[in-house]
Amino acid sequence: MNDEALNMSIRKFLKTVGVNSQLAIEKAVRKALEDGKLKGSETMPAQMTLTVGTLDLNVKFDGELRLD
Repeated sequence: MNDEALNMSIRKFLKTVGVNSQLAIEKAVRKALEDGKLKGSETMPAQMTLTVGTLDLNVKFDGELRLD
């Protein structure tokens, strides 16, 4: 196994996930604000699940998103 190749591919994957997740969340929040579903001062629970089927890996991360 090439540790450097693994590390670089993990970092690339996580960067893609981070950027695309942020864009998706921002888009959903803006739409919810426009639709009146959010007031703009909410704190919302959030979850992210990381799955790598070949490794039988399934890890859930919990956090929160604050609008104010």
